Amino acid sequence: MSESTLLEDPPPSSSRSTGQGAGGGLPVRKIPGDYGLPFFGPLFDRLCFFYCQGPEKYFKSRIQKYQSTVFRANMPPGPFISSNSKVIVLLDSKSFPILFDVSKVEKKDVFVGTYMPSTKLTGGYRVMSYLDPSEPNHSKLKQLLLSLIHSRSEFIIPEFRTTFGELFDTLDSNLSAKGKANFDTPTGGPNEKACFNFLARSLLSTNPADTELGSDGAALRTLIWLFFTIHPIVSVGLPCFMEDPLFHIIRLPPCMIKCCYQKLYNFFYKSAGGFLDEGEKLGLKRDEVCHNILFIVCFNAFSGMKVHFPNIIKWISRLDATIQKQLIDEIRSAVKSSDGNVTMKAIEEMPLVKSVIYEVMRMDPAVPYQYAKAKKDLVIESHESSFEVKQGEMLFGYQPIVTKDSKVFERAEEFVADRFVGAEGEKLLKYVVWSNGPETEEPTVDNKQCAGKDIVVLFSRLLVVELFLRYDSFKVELGSSLLCPQVTFTSLKKATAEG
Repeated sequence: MSESTLLEDPPPSSSRSTGQGAGGGLPVRKIPGDYGLPFFGPLFDRLCFFYCQGPEKYFKSRIQKYQSTVFRANMPPGPFISSNSKVIVLLDSKSFPILFDVSKVEKKDVFVGTYMPSTKLTGGYRVMSYLDPSEPNHSKLKQLLLSLIHSRSEFIIPEFRTTFGELFDTLDSNLSAKGKANFDTPTGGPNEKACFNFLARSLLSTNPADTELGSDGAALRTLIWLFFTIHPIVSVGLPCFMEDPLFHIIRLPPCMIKCCYQKLYNFFYKSAGGFLDEGEKLGLKRDEVCHNILFIVCFNAFSGMKVHFPNIIKWISRLDATIQKQLIDEIRSAVKSSDGNVTMKAIEEMPLVKSVIYEVMRMDPAVPYQYAKAKKDLVIESHESSFEVKQGEMLFGYQPIVTKDSKVFERAEEFVADRFVGAEGEKLLKYVVWSNGPETEEPTVDNKQCAGKDIVVLFSRLLVVELFLRYDSFKVELGSSLLCPQVTFTSLKKATAEG
């Protein structure tokens, strides 16, 4: 069943203080690692990161080499897109939280890494994700977003059930006709289409199919724009000699997708009129608000769902039949007790479902990279040592390793479905940090934690609920795709009365 932390003396309840270890009593160690020769060092590390090792091996091999979870390294993209690839890597649960402490680190223009995408991709504005909380517009935009989410919260459950009910109907039809049904595809499959439709319907009261954007084109245009934003830090699976010069050495010109972006912008400008009005009342420019809402919905929300939902299906498909049956019984019992309706009350009576979602977020966080710059000289602690960091140095964390810290989690590399069930399990939630902050803390205008943290957990649980209300069992084939697994259903067994 659920477990407690392995640390005999757990960090203070506010994990914002755990990364800064002045006076902590641990021996001070010089940060190991180096950056290599100018130009050649970052180039070599980029090739290792994408092609020779891959991210996981890139970091784990250096942990082994330096016998430290804190070390110096270069991070892509390097030359010629990034002028400075040097970072201090933090790969344990004790040093990592410093990345969230905005009193000690700056989050300006570090959202995607050591480079800043062209503002031509966001209408000429530095949108909220690139702003530090100390910048005036950050608090206005964050407050507007929090208000948007709060005002639309009642629509989340019904719109999700409608939209993803349509998705599963499509999967049933495709499976019947072809013997297989793709859940997601790199260019926009049923999952991508459903994710965009759900966000537009629930947050903007607009069905993309009824607009010039169209239901099918919306997801594809969003994926194209996303790729132009993040292409320097992703691999599409092409051979190195093709991919590296095409996507990692120079930026793709934003003018190539100007028309694509404009169609997305027009959709949001027409659909989000009430929120644009609210933004103007806060002293923001109307077009700036629109570019921000577009970015939040298409980058933060849509791309997160595109990555996260296939991972949910992947991990649930690997659970043994006993655990799957426990999920089915829990879901159907809770819904039955709510007169057959999926309500917040019913969802809160599904602790195993909630634990499974947190475990997916621990194993496969949708946003694996976090960056920040030291505002001042700092002392950062790992479990074994303390390290001195100079003002202005870039800090970086790779979350998929951090959230598998064996000093915090038993069986850290395993998927444990009930890990977060019960009082002892819930104590571990402070180490679940997918939202750019601990799960035990809340987003405010003064921090960089995801404003939609709670609704992301909600609609993640809703996916599991919808799946097991409709089906007793399922089988999938898993392939590789950009940023997430490619899921293909090969069997969907409809729920029986006894289910």
